[in-house]
Amino acid sequence: MIKQYLPLITIFLCSVFLNADNGAGKGAGVYVVDVTRQPYSEKIEALGTLQANEQVALSASVTERVTALYFDDNQRVKKGDLLVELDARAEFAELAEEESRLAEASRQLKRLEPLAARGAASKSVLDESRLEVETAEARILAIRARIELRRIRAPFDGVLGLRNISVGSLVKNDSLITTIDDDAVMKLDFTVPSLHLPLLKKGLRIRAGSRAFGEREFIGVISAIDSRIDTISRAVTVRALIGNEMHILKPGLLMEVEMEVKARESIVLPEQCVISDGDQSRVLVIQQEGALTTVKYRKIIIGKRRKGYTEVLSGLREGEQVVSHGLMRAKPGKPVRIIGVQKRGDTLEDLLGSPEGEGRR
Repeated sequence: MIKQYLPLITIFLCSVFLNADNGAGKGAGVYVVDVTRQPYSEKIEALGTLQANEQVALSASVTERVTALYFDDNQRVKKGDLLVELDARAEFAELAEEESRLAEASRQLKRLEPLAARGAASKSVLDESRLEVETAEARILAIRARIELRRIRAPFDGVLGLRNISVGSLVKNDSLITTIDDDAVMKLDFTVPSLHLPLLKKGLRIRAGSRAFGEREFIGVISAIDSRIDTISRAVTVRALIGNEMHILKPGLLMEVEMEVKARESIVLPEQCVISDGDQSRVLVIQQEGALTTVKYRKIIIGKRRKGYTEVLSGLREGEQVVSHGLMRAKPGKPVRIIGVQKRGDTLEDLLGSPEGEGRR
């Protein structure tokens, strides 16, 4: 019930603390922020799609029937692991036949070599025997290669997708058996307007997130920048690598990408401190005149804005204080009361001691 009325409570407290004069002539109550230099950077945002570091759709090179399967859906495998065997009985029969021929040709060569050394056999006969041995060896290599084509192995370490065949299935050279992804490291491809091209470089850190994982962030680094800019969108494709040791990221996942560039130290104020007047901006600066605290308007030049904060390029000095809440009641030259100092990230509820803000304070 209390949470339901929190906005009304906040408005009431604002009127009490910020607008009241307390009857002692001390002026309107205000909250202020200290003018300090803080780390600041510009942000580039983009959308990208994940893909595995290596990904392959496994299929057969020949048309044969499946005789054995050695994997299950989503199984993790190592490079070289045997996954599927196809019917290779004809090839094994040819191999046995060719091995017999090789054995006979080798025996014949051994008999001819000493005879040729004594001159009892011609060199041409010896060369012909050697050719028969070499030909048989070459044929055996070719047959073993055909047998290996009927054994489908994992090309690299990774995770398999769904199994699309069964023992006894007839597979063709375009039949999808399964997929394999090397997901230890993920590639994140996203496009950035070419306007930002001078700010992009290899090694630049990025943060990525997805609605699927709530507020969780994944850190990566830019590994490559495309050599061409799209002539229609005028954007360049950037690739970042993200570690995926826990294997929770999946290829095809949409990711929101953030990059921080032009890191620097700047004076930064909450945006509610800045009063816009046409193309000019100003703030209310606290002035101390003896025991009297007043405010004065000060023109400032603003820079980049981001997430509720504004960069101030000139017009303020470190150590000064600027009004953040109570701007409507504070008048230049009139006394004010400083109720509190707003820290970075504080909301008005935090400052007024609401139940939500109590935990943060």
